[in-house]
Amino acid sequence: MVASTIYFLGQLFPTFGTIQVLLLVPLCVLAIVLLRRPKNLPPGPRGLPIVGNALSLIKTTPPLILTEWSKKYGDVFTIYRGPMMTVVLNGYAAIHEALVKNADVFSSRPPSNANATLDGKTLGIAQEPYGPKWKEHRKFAMMSLRDFGVGKRSLEGKILEEARALHEEMCKNGRNAFCISHMMQNTVSNVICSIVFGRRYEYDDKKFQDLLMAIDRVFSPTSVERLAIQFRPLRYIPGIRKGYLDFRNSQAVLINHIKERIREHRETFDENDIRDFIDAFLLESKKRQTDENTTFTELELTTVVFQLFIAGTDTTSQTLRWALLYMILHPDIQEKVQQEIDSVLGPNQEPSMVHRSQMPYTEATLTEVSRLASVAPFAVPHGTSYDTTFRGYDIPKDTMVLVNIWSVHHDPQLWPEPSKFDPTRFLDHNGKFVKRSEVIAFSTGRRICLGEQLARMELFLFFTSLLQRFTFKLPEGAPKPSEEGSFVGLHSPVPFKLIAEPRN
Repeated sequence: MVASTIYFLGQLFPTFGTIQVLLLVPLCVLAIVLLRRPKNLPPGPRGLPIVGNALSLIKTTPPLILTEWSKKYGDVFTIYRGPMMTVVLNGYAAIHEALVKNADVFSSRPPSNANATLDGKTLGIAQEPYGPKWKEHRKFAMMSLRDFGVGKRSLEGKILEEARALHEEMCKNGRNAFCISHMMQNTVSNVICSIVFGRRYEYDDKKFQDLLMAIDRVFSPTSVERLAIQFRPLRYIPGIRKGYLDFRNSQAVLINHIKERIREHRETFDENDIRDFIDAFLLESKKRQTDENTTFTELELTTVVFQLFIAGTDTTSQTLRWALLYMILHPDIQEKVQQEIDSVLGPNQEPSMVHRSQMPYTEATLTEVSRLASVAPFAVPHGTSYDTTFRGYDIPKDTMVLVNIWSVHHDPQLWPEPSKFDPTRFLDHNGKFVKRSEVIAFSTGRRICLGEQLARMELFLFFTSLLQRFTFKLPEGAPKPSEEGSFVGLHSPVPFKLIAEPRN
């Protein structure tokens, strides 16, 4: 909008110099924003001209300041990130009312989300607006994931295979301190690779390590880079352009790898031997090849695999890192988890999902990790399908809706002492696990995370397998790691080293 405004003013006032034109731009953009602003929006913090509330969000931690603003403006309020209007939902009641009770309105995606896609058009599953195409592709993806073991014993075997590889890699360090982050990322990535690509990678595979670095970068754009993704003119500002291009280059590394795997699959494709998700998509595409309106295209496949790969890697590996950090910081809880594992599995039997119901304390501990860590503090931005009135406010069609999951997981009305790590929140007086709907780590409603079932399998099997074999400690004399973490895309624990002491 800014670039087009500059061009328009230059044509309208040819005698104006560049500086004069640039001085007019903010006034024109501000006028456009004010003219477009609906009358009965939810209230919100006053922002600056042009940039809105963007500077406040950049200078602070977004989920924390949005939670703080909700105390003043209510659970539904409006912010501006540049000229982009965003309605923020805070608290379980407002989020549940919007995403579940009013799902027809709040289950779409805002048009600006297309800016984050590979070509600005092909939206995959994660960014596709709510409608027939999204329903068709989500149904196909869920059926395919089930076919390749999600929720079944066959996938348990692959997860446990990766757990054994992780154990071996950790044992190479002996009693020396090491950082587990890359090992964990490699382990979790291999699970989604086995489903999508039909293969796994060794820990010392240089090409795969480069791929994991690219995933890290794609998942951690700065607040300014996020604005540049949504607001095109910012991409040409020198101080922002370099970071934005670096982000896009990391995307390209992943895309090129996926395209290479798809090419290999096409060359070896056998419709009587469907090996993985890519093969399943190619088969579906072949069935529809006479349909000129088919959406089962190669670019769609690339986009969907990219989204599955991204979603299936960092959030789960970061959650497991948080789990180990909490075990180190709370050795009494680690001991209780190990006692329960020993009582159910003993020293040699590998865990299975059938054991989960027999391990209420372990399940409560993992649930508390998901609550307190809140690795994904925001859901993928939602959008309104049409003009609506919500809690007395008028919200236009295609409005971006930001779901602040952090505000739910750290609500003192729901969780007394919300910053305290306490698995007993999820146990009744008999010690049985109590599921609480207010834990929405995978979001809620129709756009709930596609990989929720896979992630829950991985978290339980990896966590129990690790604590069955090792006791985790800080190196002697090492300072206590922070529990606050860092917010760069995801909520990640600060880097820390640990010692994995083998258990007898």
